[in-house]
Amino acid sequence: MEDSVPAAIAVRGLCKDYDGVEILRDISFDVPKGTTTCLLGPSGSGKSTLLRCVNWLEVPGRGTIRVGGAPMGRTGEGAASRPLSRKELAAARGRIGTVFQNFALWPHMTVLGNVMEAPVHVHGRPRAEVRAEALALLETVGLASKAEAYPHQLSGGQKQRVAIARALAIRPEVLLFDEPTSALDPEMVGEVLGVMRDLAARGLTMLVVTHEMGFARDVANEVIFLDGGKLVETGRPDDFFGHPKTERAQKFLARFNR
Repeated sequence: MEDSVPAAIAVRGLCKDYDGVEILRDISFDVPKGTTTCLLGPSGSGKSTLLRCVNWLEVPGRGTIRVGGAPMGRTGEGAASRPLSRKELAAARGRIGTVFQNFALWPHMTVLGNVMEAPVHVHGRPRAEVRAEALALLETVGLASKAEAYPHQLSGGQKQRVAIARALAIRPEVLLFDEPTSALDPEMVGEVLGVMRDLAARGLTMLVVTHEMGFARDVANEVIFLDGGKLVETGRPDDFFGHPKTERAQKFLARFNR
């Protein structure tokens, strides 16, 4: 990538620990604009923590994160930098859409209300404009008929598709997915992955924590394999799945090739 075109997400030297235990160790990578990167690895390898650092739900111990060239969490690098204020951090997070594994929908709001909430009350956009866009997004994820339903009336797959529409409603520069299918029954996984495949085909920038190897192999532009908080291997899906370089990646993939 040319220096004049910043990565959609740029992570450099990221470290995180809890009570002296290292969770992330010197992680560095780029996610180019318009691409999908999948974070793979065993449970406990630091994938979700890394994702939460990108939107500053977890504060790194060291390292830097930039989204669209702008620093995340702090005003810049070095001794002169300072933490972003609450208002500045909210604005920075407003460029990032996040889809959590447990849906995180507001139970007292309708599906349409969930999708409209942030654009209207956080971003201050006109309600009529947001409503029209929200209905279009629900159509995109196949849930236009559920606009007036409440979350408790939906299946797990439907809830996650609403969560995706809600993330898209803020017009984000990047989308983060934290194991979006892990809480779903197997028969509902496909409908969520189908929406994500469509988003990737449209050229949205996505960073995805997943255990869905087929999705990563077919959709990702790059995969990143973590183990023990370290970036063990990175590469294009054909290379990673067909010819993993490290013994650790080979052992990990052997579980899925039986």
